[in-house]
Amino acid sequence: MSKDETKDLVKFLKPFPDEITKRALWLRGFVWDLYPDCNELIYDNYNAVAVGWSPTDRVGHTFCSIAVGRSSHNVHFGFYWGSQIADPKKILLGEGNQYRYILVKDLDDFPETYIKKLLREAFANSLAKVKDKNQLMKGATITKSISAKKRPAGRVTKGTKKKG
Repeated sequence: MSKDETKDLVKFLKPFPDEITKRALWLRGFVWDLYPDCNELIYDNYNAVAVGWSPTDRVGHTFCSIAVGRSSHNVHFGFYWGSQIADPKKILLGEGNQYRYILVKDLDDFPETYIKKLLREAFANSLAKVKDKNQLMKGATITKSISAKKRPAGRVTKGTKKKG
């Protein structure tokens, strides 16, 4: 399977508005074009649909990801080990020990050149984490999990108010 294998992902993105799906699929193509020998790991979870890229089939080796939130419809483009890469322009969000991301609200504003630079460093860091080179795989699309229970897309979560 490869960049052309979209059946599961398109199915998982079906509850989202067309613009969100378009953004997520464009970002997916952006990464696949840069890293065609990496593996796409797909997760259809309770709170989000997430896609990560890894040189293996392990989430711990993931270097970047796309996440679409079910309740907020935010599209994140993130770095699994983002706290370990340089971000001289300070555009990455997140304050935890690991994950950093940007919100992708409009593809016209997506900083492609800068993100490519960050991806190079993130990918190198990811490869360095692979201790057993026999784990390396090339170009697979792997659906890792499908949650039986999912938050309805667009639902306002407890403690938030609808604007209007």
